[in-house]
Amino acid sequence: MAPRIKTSERIVQNSLELFNQQGERSISTNHIAAHMEISPGNLYYHFPNKQAIIAVLFSEYESLVDSFLRPPQGRVATVEDKRFYLKELLAAMWRYRFLHRDLEHLLDSDPVLADRYRRFSQRSLIHGAAIYEGFVAAGILQMDKVQIESLTLNAWIILTSWVRFLCTTRENSSHLSEQAIKRGVYQVLVLETGFVTEQARAEVDALFEEFYVPLAQALEEL
Repeated sequence: MAPRIKTSERIVQNSLELFNQQGERSISTNHIAAHMEISPGNLYYHFPNKQAIIAVLFSEYESLVDSFLRPPQGRVATVEDKRFYLKELLAAMWRYRFLHRDLEHLLDSDPVLADRYRRFSQRSLIHGAAIYEGFVAAGILQMDKVQIESLTLNAWIILTSWVRFLCTTRENSSHLSEQAIKRGVYQVLVLETGFVTEQARAEVDALFEEFYVPLAQALEEL
């Protein structure tokens, strides 16, 4: 028999589902309790407020990104690593898309979360730059230090604002598709076009094809 999932974990899972579907702002703790068919009191026993649930979800997201956003250890980077990062970023953005959609509102509402997010951003930029340095050392990209720094920053800006961009271009912003988010990952790959070395061009071009989603498809209603 499968072990029973703890109520607190169920609350977190259901909250993520509702936040992703309808946006965090339009979901209250009462909505979550009603959706789960538990009493608001039962929910408050586990979480004093919605911010406490969001803090747990951010911790999950942060741990997930920290687990893969790091250079390969003890070996030279490959184009296959690039595919791995893009796929992992896509999965993380898709699973926690509500965080990206309502980021400024979430950080304005919770100074502790805002502080954690600042540290997370700084760490991610440092790790991202180290990954790009690895691709340069491997002869896949050709860039100097300032270009690495700039590319890392541009990639981060696209990744963290892509969901909000999609929401401004669609009538029904709650129904985002995974393909629409995939186009955001493709946009990051495009930033590297002018830096790809001749020896890596064919392999990187294959990645361009793999991650390409027509913009009209990313922006249209489902």
